[in-house]
Amino acid sequence: MQTDFLQEARRQAEICNACRYCEGYCSVFPALHSERVFSDGDLTQLANLCHNCRGCYYACQYTSPHEFDLNLPKALAEVRQESWEHFAWPEAFAKRFQSSGLMIAIASVLCFSVFFLTIRTLGSAGGEGFYAVLSHTAMVSIFLPAFVFPLFSLAISMRRYWSATNGEPVRLSHIVEAFGSAARMKNLAGGHGDGCNFEDEDRFSQSRRLAHQAVMYGFLLCFASTSAATILHYAFDMPAPYPIWSLPKLLGLPGGILMVAGSLWLMALKLKADKNLGAPSAWGGEMGFVALLLLVALTGLLLYAMGSTSLMPLLLAIHLGSVLSFFLLTPYTKMAHGFYRLAALIREAQRKRTN
Repeated sequence: MQTDFLQEARRQAEICNACRYCEGYCSVFPALHSERVFSDGDLTQLANLCHNCRGCYYACQYTSPHEFDLNLPKALAEVRQESWEHFAWPEAFAKRFQSSGLMIAIASVLCFSVFFLTIRTLGSAGGEGFYAVLSHTAMVSIFLPAFVFPLFSLAISMRRYWSATNGEPVRLSHIVEAFGSAARMKNLAGGHGDGCNFEDEDRFSQSRRLAHQAVMYGFLLCFASTSAATILHYAFDMPAPYPIWSLPKLLGLPGGILMVAGSLWLMALKLKADKNLGAPSAWGGEMGFVALLLLVALTGLLLYAMGSTSLMPLLLAIHLGSVLSFFLLTPYTKMAHGFYRLAALIREAQRKRTN
């Protein structure tokens, strides 16, 4: 996968390796300084290990107008974006989403919402709550394949990534270390724990780290809520709807609120950030993904608040349309970056234990 982006990243990595001023900034620089020659796989690993906190850019003495013209966050972001497109399956879908992500997300939600409204006009199999609009059997028939497909697609992507970066057999200790780093968002805290420079060049902030944590933990709570509802339905013969004190509600409500708050926060940060320190061509895809996350969470909360009103069928159609879009587009959106970052952290844990 020899490209201009890889060549430019290699040039900048070699200069950074000679300078070593940013050695303590994040996990990228110890990994970078452990190499003398950078293969395509090395650069792909460094790119996915980078969390684009941008602290190294503002600390660097070789940025423009210096003749070296270093912009390592951008160089790695472009390699990272290219790797996601190259490893994705099917690859063509990933390239299309990155260039027109916001429009594709909007079109997908609209089309699937109309689809669910059309199903409703054909009649429901009956049931309480949401199942009076769309039967449980219909929901399972639609969403089970939509849930399995992205897992299959991402498994292919991860296998390609692991092969390209010369990944070794994984041990439990590697996984534990990687998950610990991801849970704390360690690489968004900066080398000294002050945060990153994503908002302003002279201001360290934890905002981006906290916004990511709100979205991540909100999503995990919502996933746990859905899992709890599934267990109650099949194992205990307790179908929805569930009362406010039930486990699905106790997990889902705070999860939805965290996702809404975190998504809005991330969108605000992205609008303020310098696009030239990331991959400019991927901005629309990234914003489309965050907007899709926001819509999933927001419509879920609105359904809870207005589930007994005449607006429920419309809200349900929009919510289901956004959830189905989210599942099917996951391998091509920035949702996939969580899997790549985790794989990169596992690979980094291997490197540290080998050296």
